[in-house]
Amino acid sequence: MTLKKPFSVQQIKSRLNNELSTGIKKLQEETILNLQNSKAENTVRAYKSDFNDFGSFCSKNGFKSLPSEPKIVSLYLTHLSTKEVKMSTLKRRLVSIGVIHRLKGHYLDTKHPSIIENLMGIKRRKGSIQRGKKPLLISNLKQIINVIDKQTNNKIKKFRDRSIILIGFSGGFRRNEIVSLDYEDLDFVEEGLKINLRRSKTDQFGEGSVKGLPYFDNSLYCPVVSIQKWIEISKIRTGALFRRFTKGSKLSNSRLTDQTVALLIKEYLKLAGIESKNYSGHSLRSGFATSVAEAGADERSIMTMTGHKTTQMVRRYIKEANLFKNNALNNVKI
Repeated sequence: MTLKKPFSVQQIKSRLNNELSTGIKKLQEETILNLQNSKAENTVRAYKSDFNDFGSFCSKNGFKSLPSEPKIVSLYLTHLSTKEVKMSTLKRRLVSIGVIHRLKGHYLDTKHPSIIENLMGIKRRKGSIQRGKKPLLISNLKQIINVIDKQTNNKIKKFRDRSIILIGFSGGFRRNEIVSLDYEDLDFVEEGLKINLRRSKTDQFGEGSVKGLPYFDNSLYCPVVSIQKWIEISKIRTGALFRRFTKGSKLSNSRLTDQTVALLIKEYLKLAGIESKNYSGHSLRSGFATSVAEAGADERSIMTMTGHKTTQMVRRYIKEANLFKNNALNNVKI
């Protein structure tokens, strides 16, 4: 029997250092993953897109974009203000520039007086009225569904498209929430359909929520009936609920992009003879909020469905819905 030679002090230190290095490396890898997941994918993509525009401005004018300095950012904001750019877009671009600087390890004072005072001046000169896209109201919704149902070719696409639009409107969904739905998120019950929303813009940590869509009296415009027919004809039993088609109208396994929702709305508005310029994917969500507010729904019930965390936007929808309903001129008899 041979006895193992005991480790020397140097060997023990070396082994501990190796184990420590491995542990630190794992922590570093986990930290990188945490940083990558600290923001939603769409948010990170928006930051990069905004910063690319700032980078192009700097490149054309001989400025350094990273790291930059407040006076350059201020000039960029002034540049944007000379175009048809909303105040909300200017503020978002500023946030994006600041975030990219931080992610790259650079400091940029986005609260510098040259930036803040300039923004205040732009706001006073231009105003800050939010001119959002038009809501898709019930009358337009019905016109779109009627147009889709009249399509004689590509039956499977017809059921997909009408289901996307009906569920988007009835659930007050954001367009990325619509295309993120999986078959497993659906639960058909006696009253209608429960939809498990695993993550949304206002639920970055994935706590999840459930939306309930009841059966409509008119099955033609019922989102629950439409989804049932879509599942039946598509034979989808797992994975992405709304998918792309390959050549020959063959259903693929690839999930639709959120941009597709906006394109579908514009496509069918055009076929219905309605000017589509002022409509977008958000028109389904705003159309739901405006329509139910007009029907007398209160703030809380609207927010429960849309997932809004504050009343500010919901009150705008209610105000829009009541513009003529509670108009003082209704009391004037001429």
